Amino acid sequence: MKILVPIKRVVDYNVRVRVKSDGSGVETEGVKMSINPFDEIALEEALRIKEAGKADEVVVCTIGGKDAQQQLRTGLAMGADRALHVVTEDAVQPLTAARALLKLVEKEEPGIVFLGKQAIDDDNNQTGQMLAALWDRPQATFASKVELEGETATVTREVDAGLETIEVDLPAVLTSDLRLNEPRFVKLPDIMKAKRKPLEELTLDDLGVERGAGFELTAFEPPPKRSGGRVLESARELVDELKNKGLL
Repeated sequence: MKILVPIKRVVDYNVRVRVKSDGSGVETEGVKMSINPFDEIALEEALRIKEAGKADEVVVCTIGGKDAQQQLRTGLAMGADRALHVVTEDAVQPLTAARALLKLVEKEEPGIVFLGKQAIDDDNNQTGQMLAALWDRPQATFASKVELEGETATVTREVDAGLETIEVDLPAVLTSDLRLNEPRFVKLPDIMKAKRKPLEELTLDDLGVERGAGFELTAFEPPPKRSGGRVLESARELVDELKNKGLL
């Protein structure tokens, strides 16, 4: 079985995000970029499934500019066998991403598409669900535990009420939650080996991807600065304060 793992290039989660001075977007010049953490967890799980002998190949893929190959090489250094890069300098919104991934699915015919539940830059939480709908295959989102048996995946999901366990027939789309695993540390020899692993470039036009209408971002602005806090003496004082502010 083959596992396809889509990843996204995002500002590293340790970086304090700043809005550009002209409000046209988020500053990325000279900023550390990384694999979206939820995607990195999905990739780690795919590699563990392969190491357990339940998959033959892990293919990592992304959609974006040339710079995104840095994250693909990181994925290869973690242990992915090869990479697919859909090259575009355009901003790609979830529906277009899902359509592009569907084309890769039709090309690669994976048993599982395993991606993060959301990206930390836009927090849309849509691409996995859209792909499952376009592919017309089952989905198991917010996975905190995954077990494979034959052509079935048993997935424990994190939901508002606690945990939910479901079974889905493969092929399927799975999305990872934060507590699924802890991604491995990438060693220098693995980074060197990754430079020799196959990386195929494609374009949206190569794949015949229809662009979605999407939405237009007109301006960015930073959140208002926080005002100073104060220590209250009792719970009663806290309740009175919340009532005065109309919060209770």
